[in-house]
Order: sequence, then structure tokens, then C-alpha cells
Amino acid sequence: MNREMDRSKTLNELDPPAWGEPEYDSYLVATCHRLRNIPICEFTVEDLRIMIGQQIGLRFLVPVALEVLERNPLAEGDYYPGDLLASVLTAGEEFWRRERGWQNRVQALLERLSETPERLDEAIAAFHKSMTQSKKEAP
Repeated sequence: MNREMDRSKTLNELDPPAWGEPEYDSYLVATCHRLRNIPICEFTVEDLRIMIGQQIGLRFLVPVALEVLERNPLAEGDYYPGDLLASVLTAGEEFWRRERGWQNRVQALLERLSETPERLDEAIAAFHKSMTQSKKEAP
């Protein structure tokens, strides 16, 4: 699935309704609210990791993340090499069921890795489980 989007727009613009001020006082909640107001073209690897990890704006952010990962499959945010890939891999069964076209891109990324960091084993297993489920449910 290759949806063209205006990357100068924010998630609040692309995925309404806009979020108001955070109602819960935590770093993660405040960060997610802040990131919904930043143009997607300005997202860093860490920004993508956070939002995809929270399953926010997946249909807009996963394609951007895949472009980053196709250049560097082990691109890292603030935690470890491959943390962006781990977030993409664990986007969830419902997402992968809807967006089957992106599964092949992710599978190709995994095949490019000569060695898979052990930290990614659980995320890879979750992705493969999602793929298996979505194939069973395909018409």
C-alpha cells in the first residue's frame, strides 16, 4: 500500500479529530500529544518509534518508518539498534490484517538482516504470528 500524503502536515491534520491538551500528566502522554502537532517530515527515528510503539497514526507513520528501515534496518531511536524495527514489527495483528501490502516490505527487511539482534526475537515472532493470522483470515 503506497498512500501519498502531504508530509508537511501533522497527525492532527491527517488523522482528526485533533487532540487537545493532555489529560494525564506523564512524559509519554505529553510527548505523544506534542508529536501529533509536528509535521511528519520533521519526525526523527525516535519520534517514529514512540508513536508507532503507542500505535498512534500507524497508517501514516509506518510507511515513513519503512523508508527509514529500508535504508538502515537497524535504525535506532533512544534505546538500541533496531528499536524502530521492533516498534513496526509489533504494530499489531489488526494493523497487519488491514495493511497486508506492507507485510512484504517488512519481510524483505528481515531477510536482509544477516544477523538478527537477540533483542528483536520477540518482536519478529509477534510479526510472524500477525502474518500467519492475517493469511488465515484472507478471503
